[in-house]
Amino acid sequence: MIATNDADSFESLAAADATRAASHRASGDGTGLRRTPRRIALFGLFGCGNLGNEGSLEAMVGFLRRERPGAELFCICQEPEVVREVFGLETLPIRGNGPTSGLSRRINRLFLKIPGKIADFARAFSHVRKADVMIIPGTGILDDFGERPAGMPYDILKWCLAARLAGTHIAFVSIGAGPIRNRLSRLLMISAARLARYRSYRDLQSKEFMESVGFDARNDPIYPDLAFGLPAPTPVPQIAPNTLRVGVGVMAYRGWYGFADGGQSIFSRYIGKLAIFVVHLLDCGHEVRLLTGDDDDGVAVDALLAAVRSLRPDSKLAYRPVHSLGDVMGQMALTDLVVATRFHNIVCALKMRRPTISLGYARKNDVLMDQMGLGEYCHNIETFDVDGLIAQFSRLAAARQAYERTIAERLAELGGQIERQCVQLLSSVVG
Repeated sequence: MIATNDADSFESLAAADATRAASHRASGDGTGLRRTPRRIALFGLFGCGNLGNEGSLEAMVGFLRRERPGAELFCICQEPEVVREVFGLETLPIRGNGPTSGLSRRINRLFLKIPGKIADFARAFSHVRKADVMIIPGTGILDDFGERPAGMPYDILKWCLAARLAGTHIAFVSIGAGPIRNRLSRLLMISAARLARYRSYRDLQSKEFMESVGFDARNDPIYPDLAFGLPAPTPVPQIAPNTLRVGVGVMAYRGWYGFADGGQSIFSRYIGKLAIFVVHLLDCGHEVRLLTGDDDDGVAVDALLAAVRSLRPDSKLAYRPVHSLGDVMGQMALTDLVVATRFHNIVCALKMRRPTISLGYARKNDVLMDQMGLGEYCHNIETFDVDGLIAQFSRLAAARQAYERTIAERLAELGGQIERQCVQLLSSVVG
C-alpha cells in the first residue's frame, strides 16, 4: 500500500463521511436547507506551461465542479490570462506589478521596495478574504527547484499569511515537498505550511522531508498525486509484435537551479547521452516517440533531434507537441515502454500501465517508481550510464507483461486512496 498509517487514521471517518457527502451533494448542507455557495480560491504556479502543474489544477477543478457545482471558484496563478482561457475561471496574478513610474516608484526603491511589498500584501488580503478556503492543489509546491527565495517561496508565505489573517482556511492537497536547498526559502515555505488547516502529501518522502526540518507532520496523511485522478485514454494495441514503440521523455534540464553556472554543460551532457541511447533503440529496429511535459522542453527536443541526426542522418523520430496531461497520456497510449525524466511524464506512463525507466533529477521519481514496483529502474539525470541504461531497458522489455500486471494492481490501490481523500476533502475542507 502507498498510504501510511496516517492515512489509515481517516478510515474510521470514511463511512460516516460518505453518507454526509452524499447528503451534501443532494441538499447542499445535509439539513435540506439551501446553503450559501462556497467561494474557493485555488493557488499555484499555473498557466506557465508546466503540464504537471496544469494537470493538478485540472484534477482539482474537475473534482470541485463535480461535487460542489454551486461553488464559486477563482484561481491565484502565474499567468491569469492562460488559466482563464483554458479553465474558464476567474483569475488574478500571484504578484502585483507595483509602482512602475513617477514618484511612487522612486519612493518604493528608496525604501528597499518595502512599500510595494506592503501594498502587494494588502492586495492579497483583500482578495483572499473573500474566499472560504484556499486550496493549493498538488504540484511540488514546497520545493525550490529553479526558484530564488524572493520568488515563489516568498509568494506562498504571503498568500498563506494573508489567508490566515483573513480567516480563510488553507489546504495543501497531495503536494510534493522537498528538497528546499536554500535556507531562507525553507524558512518561508515551512512557515507557510504551518498556517494550513489541512495538509496531505503525494508520497512518503515529502512527509519525511517535512519531518526532517522539524515540522510536525504526524497527523498529515499521504494520498496519491492528483494527476492519477485524471481520465486516461484507451491504449493503442501494438501492431508489429517484434517492434517496440518506445517513448523517450526529454526535459530542458540545466541543474536544480537552472540559473546557476554550469547549467548548459549539464544540459549538453544529458542530451548527448540520451542521443546515444536513442540511436541504440533505432538500431534495434524500435520506434521512438519523443515526449515532453513543459513548453520549455521544445528546446530539448530540438537539441536531441540534432544530436541523433548527427549520429544517424536518416533517423526518424515521432514527435507531437502536447498541451495537457491528457495529450501526454494520448502520446503514451502509442508506446509500449517509456524512458522519461519529468515526474508527471512518469505519472502519465504509469497511469497508462507502461513499464517505465526514470532518469530523474529528484528523489520523488524514485519513490513513485518504487511504489509502483519499478524501484530498480531509476537513474539520476546527471550521472546515468548509457550502457547501464541499455542493459536495463533490455531486461524491462523482456519482462514487460509481468510489470504491466504489477502496475495495474498498484493503480487499483491508488484508486481507493483517491476516493478516501475525496471524502475527507468534502467533510473537512470544502464543506
